[in-house]
Amino acid sequence: MAERTRANATTAKFGFGDERAGADLRAAGWWGEDGPLPDAERILVALGRSPDPDLALRGLDRIRQADEDGWPQLDRALRESAVLRGRLIGVLGSSSALADFLVSLPGEWRRLADDDTPSAEYAAALREAVTGADGMTLLGGDAEQALRAGYRGLLLEIAAADLGHLVEDELDWPPYADIAGRLTALAEAALAAGLVVADAAVDPGPDDRLAVIAMGKCGGRELNYVSDVDVIFVGDGDPQVTTKLASTTMRVVGTACFEVDAALRPEGKAGALVRTLDGHTAYYQKWARTWEFQALLKARPVAGDAELGAKYAEMVAPLVWSAAERENFVADVQRMRRRVEKHVPSELADRELKLGRGGLRDVEFAVQLLQLVHGRVDPELRSPSTMDALAALGTAGYVARTDASELEESYEFLRAIEHRLQLRRLRRTHLFPDDSETAELRWLARATGIRPVRGRSAGEMLRAEFRRHVQRIRRLHEKLFYRPLLESVSKVPTAALRLTTTQAASRLNALGYAAPDGALQHIKALTAGVSRRASIQQALLPVLLDLLADTPDPDGGLLAYRKVSEALAETPWYLRVLRDEGAVVERLAVLLGTSKLVPDLLMRAPEVLQLLGEPQRLAGRAPDEVATSLRAAVRRQPGVKAAVTAARSLRRHELLRVACADLLGLMEVPAVCAALSSVWAAVLQGALAAAVRQKEAEAGVTPASIAVIGMGRLGGSELGYGSDADVLFVCKPAEGVADSDAAKYAASVAESVRESLGAPSQDPALEVDTNLRPEGRSGPLVRTLASYRAYYERWGEVWESQALLRARFVAGDAELGEEFIAAIDPIRYPAGGLDPTKAREVRRIKARVDTERMPRGADPTTHTKLGRGGLADIEWTAQLLQLQHAHEVPALRTTSTPGALRALPDAGLADSAEVESLVEAWELATRARNASMLVRGKAMDQLPAQGRELTAVASALGHSPDEDPGEFVDAYRRTTRRAHAIVERLFYDA
Repeated sequence: MAERTRANATTAKFGFGDERAGADLRAAGWWGEDGPLPDAERILVALGRSPDPDLALRGLDRIRQADEDGWPQLDRALRESAVLRGRLIGVLGSSSALADFLVSLPGEWRRLADDDTPSAEYAAALREAVTGADGMTLLGGDAEQALRAGYRGLLLEIAAADLGHLVEDELDWPPYADIAGRLTALAEAALAAGLVVADAAVDPGPDDRLAVIAMGKCGGRELNYVSDVDVIFVGDGDPQVTTKLASTTMRVVGTACFEVDAALRPEGKAGALVRTLDGHTAYYQKWARTWEFQALLKARPVAGDAELGAKYAEMVAPLVWSAAERENFVADVQRMRRRVEKHVPSELADRELKLGRGGLRDVEFAVQLLQLVHGRVDPELRSPSTMDALAALGTAGYVARTDASELEESYEFLRAIEHRLQLRRLRRTHLFPDDSETAELRWLARATGIRPVRGRSAGEMLRAEFRRHVQRIRRLHEKLFYRPLLESVSKVPTAALRLTTTQAASRLNALGYAAPDGALQHIKALTAGVSRRASIQQALLPVLLDLLADTPDPDGGLLAYRKVSEALAETPWYLRVLRDEGAVVERLAVLLGTSKLVPDLLMRAPEVLQLLGEPQRLAGRAPDEVATSLRAAVRRQPGVKAAVTAARSLRRHELLRVACADLLGLMEVPAVCAALSSVWAAVLQGALAAAVRQKEAEAGVTPASIAVIGMGRLGGSELGYGSDADVLFVCKPAEGVADSDAAKYAASVAESVRESLGAPSQDPALEVDTNLRPEGRSGPLVRTLASYRAYYERWGEVWESQALLRARFVAGDAELGEEFIAAIDPIRYPAGGLDPTKAREVRRIKARVDTERMPRGADPTTHTKLGRGGLADIEWTAQLLQLQHAHEVPALRTTSTPGALRALPDAGLADSAEVESLVEAWELATRARNASMLVRGKAMDQLPAQGRELTAVASALGHSPDEDPGEFVDAYRRTTRRAHAIVERLFYDA
């Protein structure tokens, strides 16, 4: 055991951690009894410098076992040749997939001892690979197997050239463009070889021609080790033959080399795989969308008929470079950007190399947008290569030279990381390792050429470098588009001036900002100075600007963000949360660009911002838990004023929390209404308890117990953001206290609650409405239980019985509340049901309400409360049926409108389909009413007629801002129209 421990310690000096390392080294002939053999030390040093010494050694041992006869030659070559040593060990220490290839074909290591195959000869090499000994092209599985081996062999050469410098200093570190160019040339050669095989299999006629157009990274000569290769096929001749040529090429190359993706063709996967040149021309001139022209920016013929490919490129060029002039350019760019962003789960956004914030897509999209804007008049910008185009933008003055250089450096760093990750197992991936993956981080760092420095591990160094480059890309993204663009332009000599103020504004306009000049002013105000706050804002704004561009009101959202930032400038954690929590920024942008209520509340309840990164905490808090917490906080306050202030603060917090969860689609209508109703009830409970305590302290006695009965939407737990709290106050005299004294005491308590809650405030009103009490405003504010019972039995009208259908205890003395509910049950659920005379009275009142209360000029088809099929229609229908049948149908004895409606089918009072239509309309009207409040910041029952407010309301209800909001209005009208027809039958005809 001791001897093994010493051996392991010795091998560890060379970077080996595997216990088998000593045995493998001895089997290779590089390790003796006392340690490394002198003539093999260079090999051991090389292994120790590889990204994964254990992986490299294991690969060599596998090759030795697979080809024992050839091992002496490889052993000798490793000892003598630094080139082979560096390239082979570099590959084996980086890629288990290429190690598998070398084991399956052991002699392939000789490729790495000689000069690489020039990329210009890749096509000939792969063509030769698919040619049999008889000179005939191989077919079927033989062709695919031969192409796979040839492709992997050339890929091995490229990887060896890319990695050898990690092991041997005398080997050059090839630039990114060289590796990407060679990978692209290899992909082009594979497509050409696949087409050769397809040609032999299909045997087309002399007039059948096919051109392969590369798109995406292949078109830009910037392929990865593992990439889908996007293509478009252009054919001439028999369409069946050319289609078979294309599909066979895709199958052969897809099986042997990489996936060939033709989804960028006209009409996507639903369109024809091959079109003629005229067919492509007609489609692009009539039907293509802007994103398709942006994709065509990289289109380049790479295989097949050269003449046909050249004609295609000549045809699409003018269309690409005039795309920015299209009338729908802004909307199309927004739509395209949203599709890209939605590919990234928020929890992975910070690790996504390609689509994440500060990732490759930021660079590529920025360059392409500048190309589309300025390439119309400057042919130097018309390159399919991201790096070439960026260099041209810098040379021409559209981008500062230093900015272009830094952006290029960071882009190449991320591409190098991407290449190493894909080489590991030859799998497509763009995900940077998580902080917990220390072994993966160490390997990736070494594979990228990063070593430990001053006590910091290689993984820590890599993580720091990754974050530095991501932050740099975000900063430069901001600089190029938003912040100091006008200042940069002013420094360009007049003779070389290419950017204008108009162009600067048009860029923000292209992202959806209706007032670019105002947006530039907000950006300048937020980033002015050299403070830490300004620096963080400079890093945050590009994210916010992009995200706000996808909201219904980018300009209003940016203004709201400025106001919130200025209001919270001294809040120490505010910017830190935005900087460190990507999901918070994304969700905040949605909220600010949609709602006027949210930013107003956020400035006074900033702590809710911290919940945006945790959807479960934002939306998952139980109403009972909230109510308990609010009551406990209020109970600790010394008086009514302090108690109400605390209640307001907590209610503001909850109102904002629910509004955020609602707008973000994290809460359904019933949960929203229940949460708002619960917090309102808790506010009443806290205020009432404080008022009672104060009166007790003043008088020393408690003449009566008091209960608060929720009515209307509060009673039904159906409150909206702008709803008042309809209540009744009921009291019960203490023993020996006269009814009049008890009522007087209770009235003073109730008035204290009502006045303290109704005091002016910046928050949405806390209006306690007692107008549903007996005799309305002319009646006493508080009655005893006996007085209520006597009134309802003697003088109560049918509308009062209807109002009591929603009555429930919400605050105060629970026993008294239960007694009140028991007392009114015979009133609201009359024995024998509602007599026909009273039913007619209900219908008459409803007709009068419809006629007299609809605001002048209101659209009855979009008024959420009083409109046709709106809330009043459905609620009155449910309540009439409750009055008529609840005495014999216990399920109808509920304060909930949807609850009452859903009890109708079992009672035989309505069809299930009718009830579902009514519930759907009620929920839609409730959501629309709530959304209108959130969007406008004030309570309104009428949906906006048009404009951004209507778009925002539609967006709050789950419709994309890109959609025509008229479609939402049409859907609303359809739903409520169906409900109104059912109401006509159930309420009037019945």
